[in-house]
Amino acid sequence: MTETPQDPMERLAKAYDKMLHEVHEAVESARENTLPGLKDYLEEAREKMIELGELSREEAEKVSTYVERDMKDAANYLLETGEQLSAWWRFDVQQVEERMLEMFTSVADQTKLELAKLAQRANTASLYHTGEVTGPGTLICAACGKEMHFKKTGHIPPCSGCKGTDFQRSGS
Repeated sequence: MTETPQDPMERLAKAYDKMLHEVHEAVESARENTLPGLKDYLEEAREKMIELGELSREEAEKVSTYVERDMKDAANYLLETGEQLSAWWRFDVQQVEERMLEMFTSVADQTKLELAKLAQRANTASLYHTGEVTGPGTLICAACGKEMHFKKTGHIPPCSGCKGTDFQRSGS
């Protein structure tokens, strides 16, 4: 078993990055094969982290839900606006680690393709909540509109403006 951070939220943030990496690797290797889709890749990554003892089943479920939420939200934004991923993040991509940018972009692009196939489905706004983990980007407090910028994966704290606990991704 690999060494894990002591802080539970830091541990989940690191697990988010690792799960994203696993999904990215699956997307890259499947480019020549049939593509089972994001849910299948996430399931494989989740099960692998459980088998390796890196996360409990409950933690792995949470983290995969966070990764899936962020990928779908980014893909929806890319699909609906045609903008670059930096516009979704709402800060300069130079501030994001190169490997994180590559993984996130690759998975978001694949997710965008999957979402385009499912465009007839109702599109509901993704809600983000205090205590959850999110990838890089900007969240806006649903109560007061204050922006919170994440330059790397991290847990979502209460709003510093009003202590609100519900957020939406900017551009959603």
